Amino acid sequence: MTSVTDSDGQQGTEERRGLAALVFDSRARSLFFQGVLALIIIGLIWLALQNAAQNLADQNKEFGFDFFDRPSDIQILTTFGTWLLDYEPGQSTIFDVFLLSIANTLIVAIAGIFFATIWGFLLGIFRLSSNFVLRGFATVYIELLRNVPLLLQIFFWTAVMRIVAPSERGVYYTLVPGLLQFDAKGIYGPFPIVEDGFIFTLLAFIAACVGAWAYARWAKKRQDKTGQPSPVLLVTLGLIVVVPTLVYLVSGRPVTIEWPNYVTEGPIFRQGFEMGVGSYIAPEFMALFLALFTYTAAFIAEIVRAGIQAVPEGQSEAAGALGLPDGLTMRKVVLPQAFRVIVPPLTSQYLNLTKNSSLAAAIGYPELVAAFAGTILNQVGRAIEIIAVVILVYLTISLLTSAFMNWFNNRVALVER
Repeated sequence: MTSVTDSDGQQGTEERRGLAALVFDSRARSLFFQGVLALIIIGLIWLALQNAAQNLADQNKEFGFDFFDRPSDIQILTTFGTWLLDYEPGQSTIFDVFLLSIANTLIVAIAGIFFATIWGFLLGIFRLSSNFVLRGFATVYIELLRNVPLLLQIFFWTAVMRIVAPSERGVYYTLVPGLLQFDAKGIYGPFPIVEDGFIFTLLAFIAACVGAWAYARWAKKRQDKTGQPSPVLLVTLGLIVVVPTLVYLVSGRPVTIEWPNYVTEGPIFRQGFEMGVGSYIAPEFMALFLALFTYTAAFIAEIVRAGIQAVPEGQSEAAGALGLPDGLTMRKVVLPQAFRVIVPPLTSQYLNLTKNSSLAAAIGYPELVAAFAGTILNQVGRAIEIIAVVILVYLTISLLTSAFMNWFNNRVALVER
């Protein structure tokens, strides 16, 4: 009995020691408090949902997403989204409005990011240039646009579009001779119409891109192994341009160009460019696009300048000692090292540009907030559902953008030895 008692006492002591060790274990304490915090957050969310459900029940309001199937009779500005989904008031649904508003948001965000990146990198390089004119222009541009609210710049470009356009009915100006014209209603240009057989040209273009990518990888491995460079740029351009062009010509040119039609006959109120013929860009889109990319480019320029200045000057001096010209030194030596500093804050600017597109509601461009969270919300009155959907869309776009930029950052990061 004594041995059994001693064994039980020793076991209890070991259990107490195990509990004490668990209490003093920093990792165990961290997991415990994180679990408690997670339960508190879940409880608060549950209480908020219960409170919202009770308030909706007291007001005799329903909760659900059945309104997406309702027909939409609202008039929407002709944009990329309305053309893509062939939107017709009274025939299309609210879900079509939701999709076209996402398309309008994405097209202005993608176009803005593309041009803001190019213009911002040029301004950042100009800011460090030894040329006084380029440096002064970049400095004034950056300081001016960074310190003026974006909403005011959107209003400014909207006013510019109205002032530049002809005010008289039946009068239009030429933006690009033989290509683009514009009047008070927007910009008009040619539109390609795809015919049978174009699929072969598209497949040839895809195959050319894959071939160019494979050649670039082979050329890089060859240069790392032998030190001999290959004409990657010329071969890439040759594959991407020549191969699809040859297939396009052989297949009988399966693309026709539809030009805008200017109507001069008939009642005076019908004179002007015929809608639905050729391509059309609304002035609201142009004002928003110009404001977003010029504003964001000023911030990108400062990011590029900081990234370049973070590279030790000895790198440029060593490149100069080897006889490399300034342009080649910037492209091959400085910028690859500066990307480590540039890419992380550049991601934030891309996200800001996408979210700043919601300011288009001020000028009537039908993006996600204006068309869906604004007009549709006023029609159906489902505030919680609509706002939640809009939040999820912006969250999805932001997470995808961040994931791509993180992947790109890992690709351009220098490998430490």
